[in-house]
Amino acid sequence: MSDIHPRFHTIDGLSIRYAVSADKPTALLLSPWPESIYAYDATWAKLAAHANLIAVDLPGFGHSELREDLLSPSRMGEFVVRIADAFDLDRPHVVGPDIGTSAVLFAAAQAPDRFRSIVIGSGGALSPTDLGSPLHDWVHDEDLTPYRALGPKDVVNVAMDAIEGYELPDVVRQDYLAAYQGQRFVEQMAYVRAYPAELRKLNELLPGITTPVQLINGKRDSVVPVSNAEHLRGRLSNSRLDVVDAGHFVWEENADEYARIVTTWWQQH
Repeated sequence: MSDIHPRFHTIDGLSIRYAVSADKPTALLLSPWPESIYAYDATWAKLAAHANLIAVDLPGFGHSELREDLLSPSRMGEFVVRIADAFDLDRPHVVGPDIGTSAVLFAAAQAPDRFRSIVIGSGGALSPTDLGSPLHDWVHDEDLTPYRALGPKDVVNVAMDAIEGYELPDVVRQDYLAAYQGQRFVEQMAYVRAYPAELRKLNELLPGITTPVQLINGKRDSVVPVSNAEHLRGRLSNSRLDVVDAGHFVWEENADEYARIVTTWWQQH
C-alpha cells in the first residue's frame, strides 16, 4: 500500500495531478520520465519525516494534462514557478530529477529567489548533448515512425525492466503504465528533442544561478552519463555533486542513499 494518494488541481487551465504528505508543503517534488509522482514511493516516508511534501506530475507527463507549448525545458521552467504559486508555496525546496533538471534550472534563472534550494540530476545538461541509450536516439532520430509503431506500454516496460535492484510495487508499475496510452510517449518526446537548442540557452544562464543546488547522479547511469552532472557542478557557483552507486533511476535503485542526501541537504539549507 502506497503513502501517495493522488488528486487533481487546475493550473493555468490544465488538470495537474499531485499528492501531499501534509498541509503547508515546504518541498516540491517533480515527476521524472517515463514515470510519475509514484517515483517517490520508495523515498516518500523518509522525505516526509523532514519536510511537508507536495509531488506533482509535470504537464504532459505522468497523469497531468499535456499542452504542446510547454514541451520544452524553458517553458516547463516557467510552469514550475506557476506550480509553486498555485499551491502558495513559500520558497520551497524543489526536487526535480531527470527531465526536471533543466526545467528547474530555467526556473531558478527566471525567478532567482523563488526556491530555497534545488535537488536535480540524472538529466541532460550538456551542449552538444552527451546522452546514452536510448535517450540519445529519442533526441536525435530524424524519423519518429518506429516510435509511433510501439505499443503504448512498450517504452515504460523497457524502462522499468532497466531499474536495478528494486522491485516496483504493483501499484507503482500500474500507475506508470496507465500514464502512457495512445501516442502520449511520442508527444512527450518533443520535450527532450528540444534539448540541443534549449541546453545551449541554459548553458549561458548557469553562471548567474545563485540558488543552492544539490546534484545527484547514478555512477552507472548509461542513459544520462555523470558527465552531465559534472558539467553543472563546474558551472554552478553554489552547488554540490554526489555520485551514487546506482544506474539511471537512482531515486528507486538506491532510495535510502538518495533520501539521505536530500534530507541532509534540506537540513543544511
